[in-house]
Amino acid sequence: MATRNVLIIGGGVAGLTLALEIAATRPVILVRPARDVQGASRWAQGGIAAVLSPDDAIEAHIQDTLVAGDGLCDEAAVRFTVENGPAAIEWLIDQGVPFTLDPDPQARYPYHLTREGGHGARRIIHAEDATGRAVVDTLLNAVQRHANISQRSDLTVVRLLQDGRHHCRGAYCLDEAGQGHELLADDTVLATGGASGLYLHTTTPAPGSGEGMIMAAELGATLMNLEFQQFHPTCLYDPEGPAFLISEAVRGEGGHLLNEKGERFMLEADSRGELAPRDIVARAIDSQIHGSQLDHVWLDIRHLGAEAIHHHFPTIQAHCASRGIDIVTQPIPVVPAAHYSCGGIATDLDGASRVAHLFAIGEAACTGLHGANRMASNSLLECLVFARSCAAALENALPPPAAAIQPKAVPWPADGPLVSTTELHEVRREMRQLMSRQVSIVRSTEGLHSALIALEALQESLLQKRPSIEAQTTYYHIHQALQLACLTVTCAQQRRESRGLHYNTDFPSGANSTSDTRQAARPSIISLA
Repeated sequence: MATRNVLIIGGGVAGLTLALEIAATRPVILVRPARDVQGASRWAQGGIAAVLSPDDAIEAHIQDTLVAGDGLCDEAAVRFTVENGPAAIEWLIDQGVPFTLDPDPQARYPYHLTREGGHGARRIIHAEDATGRAVVDTLLNAVQRHANISQRSDLTVVRLLQDGRHHCRGAYCLDEAGQGHELLADDTVLATGGASGLYLHTTTPAPGSGEGMIMAAELGATLMNLEFQQFHPTCLYDPEGPAFLISEAVRGEGGHLLNEKGERFMLEADSRGELAPRDIVARAIDSQIHGSQLDHVWLDIRHLGAEAIHHHFPTIQAHCASRGIDIVTQPIPVVPAAHYSCGGIATDLDGASRVAHLFAIGEAACTGLHGANRMASNSLLECLVFARSCAAALENALPPPAAAIQPKAVPWPADGPLVSTTELHEVRREMRQLMSRQVSIVRSTEGLHSALIALEALQESLLQKRPSIEAQTTYYHIHQALQLACLTVTCAQQRRESRGLHYNTDFPSGANSTSDTRQAARPSIISLA
């Protein structure tokens, strides 16, 4: 094992940033999919929120974030993130990310800044409408050239390793042939993304299902705020095609949401209209869908004109055209879809979990920044800021004391009946249907109860069977997804109120309600212990 090496699991913006920042002082093993399209970072369209214009202010960004988080943000984490935002953007610019320039010669900041829901100012720096792709491509090129970073795209991590002192010591992986491999490390960082894959409709083609969260919990890490799953209001509605996100920036630049009658409806739901925070917009759309004959609403930008549409949204325009929609002359059919997990592994401002030598950054972590609802474009900001702070903490971290690695039993019985990959995918589909039906935008006490019973039955049935060698990786991931689904429902059951992304029809108190049914703002904490 290389001296003081760092194992990073996940190759999105958070993992790539950390790898580049720490590799100057410590050797890095980076485990990432061979095809980075599987991660969420590449699909981030809108941009990165930061106070960059002289017309903006740190305190304004902080307050906007606190309002969106509906009383559940950790103000210290919010302040830390926002204050370190401008430096993180400068770091990306120095790396060569091709952000879109402002064509206005009188502009007070050289790059174009757009505005998105919940933001009181234009503070979203972007690379046209494909920011995630631009950032990932730039950082990945730098990672591939770095002599101190070793990439492993041939392995899939299925659990973490622990020594006799209960310190994390790396990860156990499987290759495509089902052969096991141990990657030992002095420090391990999870940048494995969120849990949108627990749901049937998502905004990314191959979303994670919170596998990293459960792997951390198995070692003793605390999970926090799992019930706050964000549904992006505007995913392209096409039941026959792959998921595709329609960026928040489309509404930021003046897009209107229309119901089946062609009427705007957001101003009745919130004075901020289409620029209200995502939880409000998603619930308003969900209400319109349930009260109409359509399975979607319309997002209309025809009034912006062909030139503006092509200038601001070339990727969206091209993709919609490939699906038979001309957004210059037609409104876009959209529907809310699972997009971002505000909860995750509880960490401090350096990304450290409660397990020694185990860190988490990006969507896998819960820093307290997002509270009960993430504000648009604060996610990539969080990836950057906490990857950089984690790197600073790891730079001089002491190695773990010598201790033997503890063996860990597989979760399946040695003599159970074999379960095939096809059967496992059917279990995943059933889980996603349950979560989408009972644990999504609008919930109820009865629905949560029935969902937990059904999920636990699926989990118990799975644990009676064993996978074939080629199905082992799938078995691990579905077992982990079911564990996280059950914990998510448990957290939702314990929150006997409506707050942010968690809306329970039996406790409908709004964000500004003084009803006794609304709890004092507090995070939800849960573990496998």
